[in-house]
Amino acid sequence: MSVRMMMNEVLRRRNLCTCSPQPWLFVGLGNPGDKYKGTRHNVGFEMLDAFAESQGIHMETVHCKAMFGKGFVNDIPVLLAKPLTYMNLSGESTGPLAAYYKLPLNRVVVFHDDMDLPCGVLRVHPEGGHYRHNGLKSVIYHFRGNREFPRLRIGIGRPPGQMDPKAFKLQKFNATARERIDAALREGEHALEQVLAKGFSESSKCFNTMQKYKHIRLQTLPT
Repeated sequence: MSVRMMMNEVLRRRNLCTCSPQPWLFVGLGNPGDKYKGTRHNVGFEMLDAFAESQGIHMETVHCKAMFGKGFVNDIPVLLAKPLTYMNLSGESTGPLAAYYKLPLNRVVVFHDDMDLPCGVLRVHPEGGHYRHNGLKSVIYHFRGNREFPRLRIGIGRPPGQMDPKAFKLQKFNATARERIDAALREGEHALEQVLAKGFSESSKCFNTMQKYKHIRLQTLPT
């Protein structure tokens, strides 16, 4: 292959041109800054970082109030974003990104923490409400009330005793919980690869079934 042909191939893969399949937008929710790094509320950021690293996608630019990167996974164009607006205003970034790339909402997957799932349990859903999650609430608002976008829910468990849920979410994981989350991130990477390869509906059924058994196994164990 000549140098010119090699350069043309690199450009073809790096640019989201009209001949490419429609992109997916993956958005991880969290709070920017070292203060929040490693906290329960930031597992959406962690999931996005893990996926970006696994695929060799660099997130080095700021676009629509988000740390942003783009690349290809088996020739499927993928856009990755971590809103820099802080959690409660996540929609100020997510809404404009989807509009900028003219994406239907079923091609936008939002990753977020979820206290209704045991720590380390994942679920993927094609749509849903905000379930008192302020980041999701903001995203729905900036999607003009439309809730029909996929989510990757990442279980962080419930606060112990009478602990304030807000304080719980802003705490870092202990060693046991950290181990579960790290394992969940690896499972999430594989789930997202399947979403890109097979589509959301087909890939979610098998994945959710496996996570259901994990849920039963972990729900009574302490973290």
